[in-house]
Amino acid sequence: MSAAQIGLDAVSVQLGAQAALTGVSLRIVAGERVALVGANGSGKSTLLRTLHGLVPPTQGQVQQAAGVRQAMLFQRPHLLRLSALNNVALGLWLDRARGLSWSAAQALALQALHRVGLLSVAQQNGRQLSGGQQQRLALARAWARHPDVLLLDEPTASLDPHAKREVEALMADFASNQERPLTLVWASHNLGQVKRLATRVVYLEFGQVMADLLVADFFNPELLAEHSPAAHAFVQGELS
Repeated sequence: MSAAQIGLDAVSVQLGAQAALTGVSLRIVAGERVALVGANGSGKSTLLRTLHGLVPPTQGQVQQAAGVRQAMLFQRPHLLRLSALNNVALGLWLDRARGLSWSAAQALALQALHRVGLLSVAQQNGRQLSGGQQQRLALARAWARHPDVLLLDEPTASLDPHAKREVEALMADFASNQERPLTLVWASHNLGQVKRLATRVVYLEFGQVMADLLVADFFNPELLAEHSPAAHAFVQGELS
C-alpha cells in the first residue's frame, strides 16, 4: 500500500458552536486527484483549510509525510496591488529557504507566468486582471513554489465558461505532468468537472464523510445508492 502524502486521522473541528468536521479520517497518496463534494456548509472548505494547517483540529491529527510541500488556492485569489510578475516573484523572494535574489525570483516568476499563459500581462496590476486571469495568476504563484500537493477551494466557481475551461486544463496538466505531477485535492460543486478531473470523490454531509469512492464508482448510480443513499440523493439532485 502506498504511503500517504497527507491525511486526517479522526479529525474534528469545532468553529464556535458549530461542528464543522466530525471524526474525519482521510489518506491521500501521491498522484491522486481527490474531489470534495457536498452541499454548502458540508465541511469541504474546512477540510481543505485543516489539511493546509490554517484551521487547527479540535480533536485528531493532521498527517503530512516528511518533506511534502503544499500550496492552496482560494475561490477568490488574494492578490497584492502589484504587477502580475511581482505577485508571483514576491513570495519566492521572501522564501528564506530558497535564498533567491530579487532578479532570480523574477526570472522564476516569468517562467510561471509563461506556464499559465499570462506572460503578455506580466506588468499589469494583478487586481485589474479578469477573474479567469486572476485565478491563473494564483495558479502560477502556487506552481512557482514547486508544491507536491495543491489544495483548491472551488477554483472555478466564480468564472465564466471559457475561464473555467482554461483553469480546468491547467489543473489537469499540472496533475499529469511527467516531470513533476501534482497531487490535487479540491472542493467543487461542478459534478461534470469532478467526473472529468478526479480519480476519487469524497462526499461530505454536515462535516462527516458519507462516501469515499473511486470516480467511476461514485458516478455508478446503483453502486452509489447501495454504498451511500445520502450521496446518491445529492448526485441525483445536482443532475436533475
